Amino acid sequence: MGSLLYSSSPTANIYPMSENFYLRHRLQVVEELWESVLRQECGQKMVDLLRQLRDLCSPEGQATNDQAASAVELIEQLNINEAIRAARAFALYFQLINIIEQEYEQKQQLTRYSDSGTIDQQNLPNIIYSTNQREDELPVTKALEADVVTQSWTDTTPVKQKGTFAALFPLLFKLNVPPQQIQRLISQLDIRLVFTAHPTEIVRHTIRDKQRQVVDLLQQLDSLENRSGGYPWEAAEVRERLLEEIRLWWRTDELHQFKPTVLDEVDYALHYFQEVLFDGIPQLYKRIKYSLAQTFPWLEPPSTNFCSFGSWVGSDRDGNPSVTPEVTWKTACYQRKMVLERYIKSVKQLIELLSVSMHWSDVLPDLLESLELDQSTLSDVYDALALRYRQEPYRLKLAYVLRRLENTSDRNLALYKRETPTNEDAPMYRSGAEFLAELRLIQHNLTETGLSCRELENLICQVEIFDFNLTQLDIRQESSRHSDALNEILEYLQILPQAYNELSEDQRVAWLTGELQTRRPLIPAELPFSEKTNDVVETFRIVRSLQQEFGLNICQTYIISMCREVSDVLEVLLLAKEAGLFDPAIAVGSIRVVPLFETVEDLQRSRSVMRQLFELPLYRAFLAGGYEAINPEHTAPSSQPPNSPSSLILNPNLQEVMLGYSDSNKDSGFLSSNWEIHKAQKSLQKIAEEYGLQLRIFHGRGGSVGRGGGPAYEAILAQPGHSINGRIKITEQGEVLASKYSLLDLALYHIETITSAVIQASLLRTGFDDIEPWNEIMEELAHASRQHYRALIYEQPDFIDFFHQVTPIEEISQLQISSRPARRPSGKKDLSSLRAIPWVFSWTQTRFLLPSWYGVGTALQEFVNEQPEEHLKLLRYFYVKWPFLKMVISKAEMTLAKVDMEMARHYVQELSNPEDKPRFEKVFEQIASEFYLTRDLVLKITGHQRLLDGDPILQRSVQLRNGTIVPLGFIQVSLLKRLRQYKNSSTPAIIHSRYSKGELLRGALLTINGIAAGMRNTG
Repeated sequence: MGSLLYSSSPTANIYPMSENFYLRHRLQVVEELWESVLRQECGQKMVDLLRQLRDLCSPEGQATNDQAASAVELIEQLNINEAIRAARAFALYFQLINIIEQEYEQKQQLTRYSDSGTIDQQNLPNIIYSTNQREDELPVTKALEADVVTQSWTDTTPVKQKGTFAALFPLLFKLNVPPQQIQRLISQLDIRLVFTAHPTEIVRHTIRDKQRQVVDLLQQLDSLENRSGGYPWEAAEVRERLLEEIRLWWRTDELHQFKPTVLDEVDYALHYFQEVLFDGIPQLYKRIKYSLAQTFPWLEPPSTNFCSFGSWVGSDRDGNPSVTPEVTWKTACYQRKMVLERYIKSVKQLIELLSVSMHWSDVLPDLLESLELDQSTLSDVYDALALRYRQEPYRLKLAYVLRRLENTSDRNLALYKRETPTNEDAPMYRSGAEFLAELRLIQHNLTETGLSCRELENLICQVEIFDFNLTQLDIRQESSRHSDALNEILEYLQILPQAYNELSEDQRVAWLTGELQTRRPLIPAELPFSEKTNDVVETFRIVRSLQQEFGLNICQTYIISMCREVSDVLEVLLLAKEAGLFDPAIAVGSIRVVPLFETVEDLQRSRSVMRQLFELPLYRAFLAGGYEAINPEHTAPSSQPPNSPSSLILNPNLQEVMLGYSDSNKDSGFLSSNWEIHKAQKSLQKIAEEYGLQLRIFHGRGGSVGRGGGPAYEAILAQPGHSINGRIKITEQGEVLASKYSLLDLALYHIETITSAVIQASLLRTGFDDIEPWNEIMEELAHASRQHYRALIYEQPDFIDFFHQVTPIEEISQLQISSRPARRPSGKKDLSSLRAIPWVFSWTQTRFLLPSWYGVGTALQEFVNEQPEEHLKLLRYFYVKWPFLKMVISKAEMTLAKVDMEMARHYVQELSNPEDKPRFEKVFEQIASEFYLTRDLVLKITGHQRLLDGDPILQRSVQLRNGTIVPLGFIQVSLLKRLRQYKNSSTPAIIHSRYSKGELLRGALLTINGIAAGMRNTG
């Protein structure tokens, strides 16, 4: 019998025999294994049922109205155990398909380096460079008018070239980009990727382990099948092992067994460093160094740590009461534990490798002097090993290094446990810099004597990138928590004539500015305040403790979510002053205050907020690195407190600003949100330049398009080029971590594309963002889109009830996938308190995907209606030439392809209360009408016959999943319907004797898991 889904599925036709043979073959292998497992575990009856359900969809993989009734009838006959097994089977299928696609994508990435290819010179963009150009100006596209701009190179370069260093530097050479500009840019290159604990990773890490086992076995099978002269039984044996592993997977619970603690989430996030990034990132540096040397051999490569990592896991306390100061301390210790263990392992390997004897190689005096010093401080190591290593100086030196690392690790463990270290006087490393100096001493000696050691070079690179901290921890807290804390503190001290929270913004700024210019302590050492206020104060104190123990790099960023006013920033600076993180006498601080502007109103207000801040002499001096940096004649006070941060000056004149994609989208819709963020970047960059400041934009992107997700390469190219200037910071969260960082080559390619896009966007600005008539058109489109979006979400009286009834929002909130609550602390069941992740998650499950496209169609149609032929032609031109609009339309097209309006209708029909159906039908028709309008206009603008015709790989991936998600959606609706009937019934024991509420909830949650895997998106 053939593969159930592969042979019978209409989607099999999307794989022509002549192409993608590897992918086709691998899909067949896993589908046969999947079917075999189901037959063994569930019997042929289940296999036949799945076949029957799978056939109940259209050839395009969409639900149809006629077949929905048949599917419902079939599913309603299933008992709870059968429904759960069917849901689990489909979920397993999606996970296996995801593995195969990731493996295939990884193979595709490797081919990008096998042939550098050629670039079509006739289609290169016209870039102009003037000899009298200002030194700090970047090249701008020569012609801005529509009839003379050439096709963007990204549309003509072979697909395998996009995003690689191997393609980027030859392009810059062909475009005659001045080498000094390239050098200046790569010398300041600063890519920061920040891992977050946002609850969008639905797959248990136990299941992730099973997936890695399957990946390893598939790679073994590849090797055996491609090897000549092997034994046939070897491949057969690996297939048997695959079958065993998938059976074990089948018998493993997919649902999280408990609500994870914050430290569990820390462990989950660090897994990607342990398995992939720690060993992989040095390869990224080698790629850029090699590619640069191939084209510009006279240029210096960037620093080894041009790409660094941050983390919110264990430090982001916005809305998560579980993230306490103690948890943040333990997180830092845990990160250091992991990195020290890796260094210890590497040093032990080097001891085995560097067996160089003094009989056969010279040794420089500096190494011998170092050994003498080590002998005096680590005499026990000398006594134990001097005889063994008497002629092997590198081994002896590394033995001393190893002991210091072990002592450092022992001390760190005691600090983690909050115990007093017993080995404080033992020789150890107080910082990664001390360890690095010893490694460089060894490297210098090897080099001077004509030797090299790749393992040592890799270790040095790792220490330069990860130090002893692994990642930088960013602190994040909501703005009102700071004002409420100050309100309580000042009320206790009776300093103000009225409550702080009752002051106007001007009064607050005046008082804060005055208080920030005095060293007088405001907060007592003992905290007689409420638990919330004490937590705020202690958070700043723990940051100070972290910097003293781990160094400045462990934690230097404090992000203010829902930042709205100047006072929100000054409050944080005042609290930092009280903890010794800011010295008001000299205006030097060891913390960077980062406002996060999230809603559309806050994004629009960001311009005036930052301008007012830059106008404040104290804040301006703080950014510059102190009063002395602005005025060299300024003299610091002769006596500075012992905890003064004056020796810990951050990068001068750099302001970081974070922009939130999630809440702005929930507030204003997809098109409006993206445009407001785009405008904010341009205006913030302009303001920063006025004050002689550098700007780093921190993009709070989610995994889904509705939260700023999508291909990072295209998204970066669509940013206003001058707002990047070689610097970018991006959040990586939830399922993005699993999809981008699970496999080494995928992770490296992902980061390489981000880096290439940053360089390209910084050096090759198109200038389209500065064409005022284009901006006016986009402003008009964004305004119309926002109005239509808000008319549904906030003004349609039936919408909230519709949302709660027809989506699994309440069930999603019961998934044990995060330590953070699904709603903000207000407790209300309204949209304002609902976080953006479950909001998007719910619409994804029901196949509406509403946050990613709603309002776009109406806005476009209104514009086209003004002058049908001319305006449609103009939109098509924008799509081809303007990176921003192309990014917006492409993202909308991607999500529209995943929408299944007939399946969404099924949710409405089956889950609506009978008395609510008439009004809910009207809401649905409003949504459906907008969907079809948006889809048709996107097709007209792109010129595609079908959605995603321009991206056949993604089109194939979506089609492959759509068909199987349909029956899983029917199962979900059936289980949700039964569960809600159970909840609403006055006599559930009589009516539902066949199954319990717990069984129904479990079944519903399993379908949520399965659909999330199939959609490759949650929230």
